[in-house]
Amino acid sequence: MEQKMTRREARERAFLAAFAASFDTADLNETLEVIREDGECELDAFGEALVRSYYDHMVEINDLITARLKGWTLQRLPRVSVTVLRLALAELLYGEEKLPSVVINEAVELSKKYGGADDYQFVNGLLGSVVRDLDLAAEAPAQE
Repeated sequence: MEQKMTRREARERAFLAAFAASFDTADLNETLEVIREDGECELDAFGEALVRSYYDHMVEINDLITARLKGWTLQRLPRVSVTVLRLALAELLYGEEKLPSVVINEAVELSKKYGGADDYQFVNGLLGSVVRDLDLAAEAPAQE
C-alpha cells in the first residue's frame, strides 16, 4: 500500500531521488526501479510524476534556466540549485495544481535545507522571473 505523505515530503523525496539520479547516467526507469528497491527514498505518485516531468522536459526547462543566467552557465551552478530549479519548473509548467507561490516557497525551503547559504535567494529570484515572464500567476486558482 502506498504511504500517504504530504506534498512537502513528496517534493523533498522527489528532490532527493532526482539529485541522486543526477550523478548516474542510467535510464530514468532504471533509476526509479533502483530507488524503489533501495527503499530509502520512497516516492508517492505525486513525487514520481515530478521526477518524470523533470526528465521528460529537461531540455525546455534547461533553456528557461539558461536564458536567465547572467554571466553563468548551467554547468557552473551548484547541483542542488539546478535540481531544485528543474523540479520546481517541472511542477510549475507541467503539474496539475498551478500554485506558483507554493512551488516557489517549497523550492526555497529545499535550497535552504540542502544548498549553500545564499542559494535560496538565487532559486527564489530565478523562479520568480519565470513566473512573471510566463504569466504563470494568472493561471493560479484564486486563494480564499
